[in-house]
Amino acid sequence: MLSTLLLLPLLAQAPPPAQTNPRPPQAPAQPPGPNTDGQYRLGPDSLEQEGVPRGKVVGPFVLPSEAYPGTQHTYYVYVPAQYDPKVPASLMIFQDGQAFMYPEGDARAHNVMDNLIYRREIPVMIGVFINPGRRPDQPEPNPKEWGDRTTNRPTEYNSLDDRYARVVVDELLPALYKEYNISKDPARHGIGGASSGAIAAFTVAWHRPDHFQKVLSIVGSFTNLRGGHVYPDLVAKADKKPIRIFMVDGRNDNRALRADGTYDATRDWFLNNVNLMKALTAKGYDVNYSWGIGKHGQKQGGAMIPEMMRWLWRDHPVSTDVHDMVERSFNDPKPAK
Repeated sequence: MLSTLLLLPLLAQAPPPAQTNPRPPQAPAQPPGPNTDGQYRLGPDSLEQEGVPRGKVVGPFVLPSEAYPGTQHTYYVYVPAQYDPKVPASLMIFQDGQAFMYPEGDARAHNVMDNLIYRREIPVMIGVFINPGRRPDQPEPNPKEWGDRTTNRPTEYNSLDDRYARVVVDELLPALYKEYNISKDPARHGIGGASSGAIAAFTVAWHRPDHFQKVLSIVGSFTNLRGGHVYPDLVAKADKKPIRIFMVDGRNDNRALRADGTYDATRDWFLNNVNLMKALTAKGYDVNYSWGIGKHGQKQGGAMIPEMMRWLWRDHPVSTDVHDMVERSFNDPKPAK
């Protein structure tokens, strides 16, 4: 349950990930003047609202991994109050689940789903909050470490191969299908994350669009941590895939401008997010994006999750029958029998 989560981190407070090629020294973190994250605050759609039925968050569950032998993934499942086991639900998966479900954090995705499902702005969906893989002797992510120094996060999230897609599609999905009535339609499956969790989400959809076709990306690490900067070229050369994506980033994300004035474009987060957006748009993908002034964290993107979810799920079925009073009502839970 949410109450068991103790002081989970905000992304902006996490230390820089430990990579094979350490991130170069940065110029001063922000330009002179006000805090560029200070304009981004959670709105009512991200907060608990009186009268809105609350879904349950159950877990933790532990999933042994064959894609990464010797590791396991911890995950939690959000079950909306409106879930009916007789009716197939949609699915949304968040990487770095501990951050997206943290009740005092900058995302609070479970509240977003509560509020938007209740008002019929998104379909009834099962939500999954999955953490990076780790060995049994390694700790879960904590307030000071999202897992880059202590788990398999750098390898899983930043690599462009299909192994993490196998975790989600071949290991996680079967476990979910056993417990919940989830639609098998890939257009009803979404996946998202922030930073390395965002490129991981895109990589899952890139390799397995037969299972995931909606991507939510916040400050995506489409940079040269493990080759992610090549995605624009891959998009341009490959056949178009049935992927819909909403990207959010800020002009003050990690810009790879060293203190000595040298610059590495392949490690510029904002530049490479814009490059990927342009490549996807040129190829005809269904793309939405928002460029603000935020830094590397969840402040800007977290505030936009409600709008991102509405846009990604904008084509769920709707009735225009004026006599359909059920459709015109709130999406209340079904009465207990």
